Amino acid sequence: MDPEQVGDWVLHELPRLNQAILQDDAPPGLLVTELRDHVLHQLPDVVQLTPLQAQRLIVHLGLAGASVARHYQDSTPGGVEHPERAFDPLQVGANLPFRGYFSALAGHTGTGHYDRDSYASLVRWNVGTVRVRLRDEVVAELPGIFDDGHIRTYTGSSAEQEFFRVVKQGEAIELAVNCLLESLTAAHTELTGEYAHRRVRAATVLLDALRGLLVDFTNLPPDRAMTADVFMDVFRQFAAHWTPGDIPPSGALDPEALKRDYLLGTASPGYDQRARHLFPAMLEREREEISDLMGEPSLPQRLLSEIGNGHPALDDADDGDLRRLIAHHPALVDWYRLLTMNARVSGVHLRLSKKLLFAPQRHRDEIGLGDRHPVSNRAGTTGLTETHLERLTRARREHALAALRPVLTGDLAPAVPSTDALVKLELAG
Repeated sequence: MDPEQVGDWVLHELPRLNQAILQDDAPPGLLVTELRDHVLHQLPDVVQLTPLQAQRLIVHLGLAGASVARHYQDSTPGGVEHPERAFDPLQVGANLPFRGYFSALAGHTGTGHYDRDSYASLVRWNVGTVRVRLRDEVVAELPGIFDDGHIRTYTGSSAEQEFFRVVKQGEAIELAVNCLLESLTAAHTELTGEYAHRRVRAATVLLDALRGLLVDFTNLPPDRAMTADVFMDVFRQFAAHWTPGDIPPSGALDPEALKRDYLLGTASPGYDQRARHLFPAMLEREREEISDLMGEPSLPQRLLSEIGNGHPALDDADDGDLRRLIAHHPALVDWYRLLTMNARVSGVHLRLSKKLLFAPQRHRDEIGLGDRHPVSNRAGTTGLTETHLERLTRARREHALAALRPVLTGDLAPAVPSTDALVKLELAG
């Protein structure tokens, strides 16, 4: 079976089998049998593949492997404690274990991909290329590796396709924001000058578009919306472990979100440790870029250092001091708006997490339904709890310029024009 045929099988047969198993119309072992007999025994040797073919197979076999892991742990006593046993019956060719082939495939991509499915392959590689336009100019492009217009999913549902699409579009906007902000990290860049002014305002408009994208996702029509029950009991359960302690795919692995926290100074205590914990599941380039930002002063720190001489510290300033400071450095208003918009994005993300996960699980606990295996619904797939997300949102709200809030509250609305006519997203295919 060549890589294109594997793609057809994942597009059509895998969702059909998953649906049948989830609806108790087929035994869990049927997926293993079909995968072993009709896909794996015919796969080409890894060295015969181009890196692009290897990437595409990673996406396809990642979805298949996640399905095998999920059904095994759902149906096998002790399966959660020994997830690796799900793959024992699966071999590629005559005698190469499935996970050994997957690991070799990951290495052959040349990207440093994890030896299981990951955020990078499940979302970024899977979904078509996304372009972000600001005032008709392409300001970011996040490539996909398929050009057929399909988004590969576990069950073939419109809700899963919408989820993957929105997550990738969100990352593309974040990439555009970070490109603007990273251009300000060069030595001797004046963060109060016109060059910075244009980029900060553009980044604010883009973050507002990201906020709108998340809000729109919560208001999708019923035939495309992801309900809490589907999110918790169907979709998330495919993020089961492949081996004890590995890192399943998660939005927490979005590298652009992590980079933005470092650039804007909202990397709270323990953030470095958390980020490094996620490194194995990221691509090599992502690990390098985030590592480069660690230990560097954030842009707001550099801004305050730039304007610090002759002015009182923000925390020690009264309203009069703050107004004089703003009059002397009007760029502070734009930076404040940027950081405030970043906090608003975080707030929408937190509300979405509460709506789809934390609040429904709390209700289940209250009425005695409890949690669900293999993937717990009491935390994100990488272990982030509701309390942790609330703490991150609070840190983004109490940003480095939060002391300006008393004299700027109410002045934000005119600063960010409607993004409908400014920011456009294009999904190739």
